[in-house]
Amino acid sequence: MKLHLGISSVLAAALLTMPSLNACTACFGKTDEALAQGMNAGIYVMLVFVVAAWVLFGSFFVFIARRSKRVNAETEAGESPSV
Repeated sequence: MKLHLGISSVLAAALLTMPSLNACTACFGKTDEALAQGMNAGIYVMLVFVVAAWVLFGSFFVFIARRSKRVNAETEAGESPSV
């Protein structure tokens, strides 16, 4: 048990002191580097998907409202509603 704890603590210390585990360049404020530009591009892509989902969701309700109005007009006119 003590050997496991010792090995684990040495491994954890070795991993935590690696320079590659430091914060990314975006956290240091270097926005001109490729990592920051890639992160910004990823954010823009996610925003496009979110906006597209909102537009599709809203257009579905517009479609339902228009269809409901058309069916009600056809029913009041005595025609069989074309669904």
